[in-house]
Amino acid sequence: QVCSLERFRSLQDKLVLLDEAVAGHDGNVITAVLIFLKRTLRREILFRELEVRQVALCHLIHFLKETGEQKLLLDLLRLCSFSLSLQLSQYREHLNIQDVEKKREFLKGCIGLPFSAEDTSHIQDHYTLLERQIIIEANDRHLETTGQSEIFRKYPRKASILNMPLVTTLFYSCFYHYTEAEGTFSSPTNLKKTFKIPDKQYVLTALAARAKLRAWDDVDALFTTKNWLGYTKKKAPIGFHRVVEILQRNNAPVQVLQEYVRLVEDVETQLNLATKYKCHDVVIETYRDLKDRIQLTAYKCKVERGSAEEEKINSILNNVVRN
Repeated sequence: QVCSLERFRSLQDKLVLLDEAVAGHDGNVITAVLIFLKRTLRREILFRELEVRQVALCHLIHFLKETGEQKLLLDLLRLCSFSLSLQLSQYREHLNIQDVEKKREFLKGCIGLPFSAEDTSHIQDHYTLLERQIIIEANDRHLETTGQSEIFRKYPRKASILNMPLVTTLFYSCFYHYTEAEGTFSSPTNLKKTFKIPDKQYVLTALAARAKLRAWDDVDALFTTKNWLGYTKKKAPIGFHRVVEILQRNNAPVQVLQEYVRLVEDVETQLNLATKYKCHDVVIETYRDLKDRIQLTAYKCKVERGSAEEEKINSILNNVVRN
């Protein structure tokens, strides 16, 4: 909707107009009002009023950078003593914006502000993540509504992905979009590459998501590596003791737990985990390898009478272990 600003003649009316524009969180409207004020107010008056209106000040700085008005920009920065607190105030303003499109445009405007390289990178990532979430949300809402995707039918979403942290977005992606090609925005590997997610964080998140779905083949593939000769082995950047704990929290069957308990290198830790989670075969095999007849005999009381585990212990006691 086109609206003439010429009817705002007094300084008070112009400042009310600016305050209303800022309250609306619409970057285009704020910029339009600032252009009007820049044209109709003396520079010292405009600068004085913007000094106590930090959001509007940041928008004007961004506009001047975009248009290349370097002299006016330098005068503005010098007169207003542009500080870190001012910059952070502009960035934090996005927390008050509920509309995601307006928030996206607001964050986009923050990218041009004179933050440090590290802070600028953080804001760029925040903007990119929200932009990505908007695309994923629209696509997934369509898939869920139309019933085209089995996983959304089987596991309906409990909340929107919009405005969620990066780790939550990665978990969501690993849960609903795990097998997608890297070229898609919702692919976990795309997220990992785009946001430079460390291997440990990626593995932890992917493990939790796939274990929640009881996708044990995916869990296995997550830790299987192959060397140039074609030999495979299991490797976990987070340590297999943590793998076991996450699997147990997701009610993994004993057969799955035992496989990863066996991969824990420290014997004492392995034995503690096996005992804690009732991985009887691992406990029995460990005591057998340690030739500990006393502990085997004691553990026999902890397994079910007449079970395969009891038979296994009896066989070892009778044939293998010697004190």
